[in-house]
Amino acid sequence: MSVLRDLQSRAAARPAHIVLSEGHDQRVVAGALAALDAGLGPITLVGPYAEVTAHLVKANAVGRVGLHIEDPETSSRTAGYAALYLDLRKHKGVSEDVAALQAHDPLVFAALMVRNGDAEGTVGGAVATTSETVRAALMMIGKAPDAALVSSFFLMALPANHPSGRTAMIFGDCGLVIDPDAAELAAIAAACATSCVQLLGDTPKVALLSFSTKGSARHERVTKVTDALAILQADHPKLSADGELQFDAAFVPDVGASKAPGSPIAGHANVLIFPNLDAGNIGYKIAQRIGGCNAIGPILQGLAKPANDLSRGCTATDVTNMIAVTTLQAAK
Repeated sequence: MSVLRDLQSRAAARPAHIVLSEGHDQRVVAGALAALDAGLGPITLVGPYAEVTAHLVKANAVGRVGLHIEDPETSSRTAGYAALYLDLRKHKGVSEDVAALQAHDPLVFAALMVRNGDAEGTVGGAVATTSETVRAALMMIGKAPDAALVSSFFLMALPANHPSGRTAMIFGDCGLVIDPDAAELAAIAAACATSCVQLLGDTPKVALLSFSTKGSARHERVTKVTDALAILQADHPKLSADGELQFDAAFVPDVGASKAPGSPIAGHANVLIFPNLDAGNIGYKIAQRIGGCNAIGPILQGLAKPANDLSRGCTATDVTNMIAVTTLQAAK
C-alpha cells in the first residue's frame, strides 16, 4: 500500500536506532533486515546469541552493517542495567537479586536500552503478550511528563482506491485503555491527533464516536463523549474535532451532512476515537477482516520514549512497518 511505502520513506529520512526484544524469532529477524534495506537502521536484536545468529546465517546476513546483537546473558551492558532497574524499582522493595534477574529478560533489557539512551525506541510483542510488552515499557521507560495517560491506537491503511478517497486513518484507543472517562477520552483524542500529524503528515480531523449523533439519543455514555469533546476543545481550541458522532456520520459525507449539518468533521474524519475498548477493538478488527484494511498496532503513545507492541500473529512486513512507526515517533 502506498501509505506504508510513504511511512517507510519518511522514516528513512530520519533513521533511528531501534532495539527489537525478540531477536530469536525468525519474523523479527526478517523484518529487521528489510528495515535495514529500507534505510531505517541501525537495529539491535536482543536474544540468545546462537539463536539470533542461526537466523542470520540462513538469511546470509551475518556481519550485516548496521545490525547488532545483544545477548543479556553475556552482554557487558547487563550489570549496568540491573543497577538501573534496581534504582527504578527500589521504591517497590525490589532486591538486587531480583533486579539482576529482570535485567536478563529481553523485554526489560530492550526497554532499559531505550531508558538509558542506548537506543531510541523498542519493538516487541511478536512472541510476548501485549500485557508483558506494555508492562516492561511502562516500568522501564515510563509516561512522558506532559502526557495525561499512556494509550494506544492503530494506524489503519485502507485498501487501494478506496471509495472514500482516504488512504489511512487513526483508530484509538483500540488496545489499552478499557473504559476511559471523559477527561481520559479527551487526552486519547489529543494524543491521536498528534500521532496523525507525526505518522501520516495529515491535518487531523477528529471524530468522537458514539451510538448517537448530535443528541439523537440520550444516555450517560453519550454524555461522556460530549463532555470529552468539551474538554478537548477547551484544551486544544485550534484542533478540528466534533462529537458525538455515529460512525457513518463521521465517515460518509452525505450521511454527515444529513445527520450533523454544519459540522466541520462529519463525513471527513481521519481520526476516530472510540468510547471504550469494546467498541475500539471490535471496530478495528471489522475494518481489518471485512474492510480489508492493514492494521498496524497497537501503537503506544504517551510514553517518555517510543516503545511499541506487535501482534503475536504478525508477519515480517508488520515488523518492518512497526520499526518505521517507532522511528518516526523517535524523531519528535
